[in-house]
Amino acid sequence: MEPAALSGPARVVAFLDIGTNSVRLYVVKISPNLSWTVLTRQKQVVRLGEGEFGDDSVIQPAAMDRAVRVCHRFHDLARAHGATEFVAVATSAIREAVNRGEILDRLRAEADLEVHPISGKEEARLTYLGVASGMEVGEGKTLFIDIGGGSTEMVVGDRERHHLLESLKMGAIRMTALFFSDHDEPIPRTTYARARRFVRNDMVRALQEVKGFRVEQAIGSSGTIMNLAEIADRQEGRKEGDQSGRLTYAALRAVVRDLCNLPLAERKKVPGINPERADIIVGGAVILETLMAELDLPEIRVSSRGLQDGLLTGYLSRLEEFRAVREMGVRERSVLQLGRSCSIDEAHAVTTQSLALDLFDSARKIGLHPYGERERELLAHAAYLHDIGKFISYANHHSHSYYIVRNADLLGFDDTEIAVMAHVVRYHRKKFPGGKSQAFGELDPTSGKVARTLAFFLRVAESLDRTHLGLVRNPGFLLSRDGDVILRLRPAGDCQLELWALEPHRKAFASLFDRDLVVVVDRTERGDLAVR
Repeated sequence: MEPAALSGPARVVAFLDIGTNSVRLYVVKISPNLSWTVLTRQKQVVRLGEGEFGDDSVIQPAAMDRAVRVCHRFHDLARAHGATEFVAVATSAIREAVNRGEILDRLRAEADLEVHPISGKEEARLTYLGVASGMEVGEGKTLFIDIGGGSTEMVVGDRERHHLLESLKMGAIRMTALFFSDHDEPIPRTTYARARRFVRNDMVRALQEVKGFRVEQAIGSSGTIMNLAEIADRQEGRKEGDQSGRLTYAALRAVVRDLCNLPLAERKKVPGINPERADIIVGGAVILETLMAELDLPEIRVSSRGLQDGLLTGYLSRLEEFRAVREMGVRERSVLQLGRSCSIDEAHAVTTQSLALDLFDSARKIGLHPYGERERELLAHAAYLHDIGKFISYANHHSHSYYIVRNADLLGFDDTEIAVMAHVVRYHRKKFPGGKSQAFGELDPTSGKVARTLAFFLRVAESLDRTHLGLVRNPGFLLSRDGDVILRLRPAGDCQLELWALEPHRKAFASLFDRDLVVVVDRTERGDLAVR
């Protein structure tokens, strides 16, 4: 179904992914400016594929009852959040079941849901959309891996498009049913080795296809991969919630060895494991370990995004209004989405951003700082978001801005980059921290110096648009013949308030650059030049 064009009030859309292991609900409020707010994310394990993957692919009555009951409740929850549109898809368990007509009829009658089974390649495509739209994958080829309950999807793509879609009939539940059905006991090495041979033989053709591309990195999604990475993090001494975002092959092998040596009751107690996944996690791990070994992958990055995010991305991409946003990079799109969802003054944000970048560029040109494109980009994003804290309250909105940026899960950035941007917006007003201040204590010294420098440029840019009228254009730093630093301004009107706002920044400039600052107002078209 093609979504209608966005117009009028915001719309609420519910996305449902009925998988082999779990049913997931994602309810999103989409505004006319193409920002969106997540109203709720829900996941419920239903084990729809339990007992299905034998001689006949039949969804068992108890599993069908669980799935229909959960979908009914999720439908009611989405309606309570105001959902008027539902996009519901089903993956491996339903698409392979000989009795899929029965469950689709029941979902229609009992849960008021029109569910569309999708092919394995469409599942791969949507998963790629979901992951690639939320991570900075670069221009090179990336291998995307998603291990579900009944199937494993592999995609080779870049930030622009996919080049290969593969769906294999092997997943955590399917492999468990085939090789590890005695859940309660430790898993013998011979059994695990037999499962690895099966996986390797079954993915021969797909592996040959992937090897035909020059893959530069791999990204893994799905609950299985995330949980294996979390267990590995805990084994390496990281605390709960302190994920590394990566899983090495060596760490995976150590996790697999430990899990296989334990009976189910003990496996459920392993630090970091999801107890609901303890009986099937080895079935997923054998797929990932074999794949990494055969493709000689030393590590994979780990993403929490997946098919649901792909459903949202696909929905938005079919909107005419989304075309310009779709052409942006992940980071720029994420920043735009955050700013608009908090109803920032976008005209002022864009003006401040432009002024800040002019200051950064001209300062670099005369040697005031050594920073390059990475720092320039962080300044641009921070400038766009600097007033976002007004969404909470004008008073101390710089502190609120820090909190929002620091905790908003901006996509495509690493933690240090987010922390730098958060500190830049924190110090865009009020007292500027001195060189020996502990204000940037959570950052290493190098990153702290970057944040302090960028914050200065943002403070000046904010002052140059104090009236929000765009009266100052193309400011720039220059060196005089005597070696003084001049800030030249070209006003488009009476900018007296902006000039007054600049005065407190002279001291900060001297502290930061060990130079004095001279402000020159250039009105050459009118024949006069004022030095302040």
